[in-house]
Amino acid sequence: MTAHSPSPARRQTDKPIRVLLADDHELVRDGIRARLLKVPDLEVVGEATNGREAVSLAENLRPDVLLMDVSMPVMNGLEAARQVRKILPETAVLILSVYDNPEYVRGVVQAGARGYILKDISSAEMITAITSVATGGYYFSAAVGPTLVGATTSAPVEDPYGLTERERQVLTAIAGGQPNKEVAKDLGISVRTVESHRLNLREKVGNKNAAQLYKVAQDLGLLD
Repeated sequence: MTAHSPSPARRQTDKPIRVLLADDHELVRDGIRARLLKVPDLEVVGEATNGREAVSLAENLRPDVLLMDVSMPVMNGLEAARQVRKILPETAVLILSVYDNPEYVRGVVQAGARGYILKDISSAEMITAITSVATGGYYFSAAVGPTLVGATTSAPVEDPYGLTERERQVLTAIAGGQPNKEVAKDLGISVRTVESHRLNLREKVGNKNAAQLYKVAQDLGLLD
């Protein structure tokens, strides 16, 4: 499903759409590259394995579209999207994910990405999505359409960080001074998973210390 018309200011050229891929799984990148190589109007100009590398390559290569996984190590896709939006507003970010989680979709909209597609879509739909965002439009897979409508019609989400629901739960626990083992027990997840969420949290909110994280939780209305 697409939304909005292409902007007349975008891509007044017959040159191929230059695409930068970002996914930490080599097999996924291989599969996407194979799909795109079959399309004469698309050109894969580079590949990144994490969000930080994606931002760096985007700055150097200046692609028309950054097709990027939302869940990656070092820096996640949402934070990378925010940074690319700031330094390269002419590059359209298209998020790729296996999740139709409402929190991810809302985060994508807030981060300034121009679309959100699921990894199980057809080659034809992926190409349509890339073309749509490259020409100034928006594209969201049909499966996340209702989520997008809900996100845009409900009360504004006062969360500039794009935190997932689980990350908000972990943040609340951190603000309450709970150790990782206690958080893991309360949420029914492993200590390692809690540590991973803590790392993602710090990347999203800017590597803040415990006191600053408490303030973030307070600002987001997570504390009683």
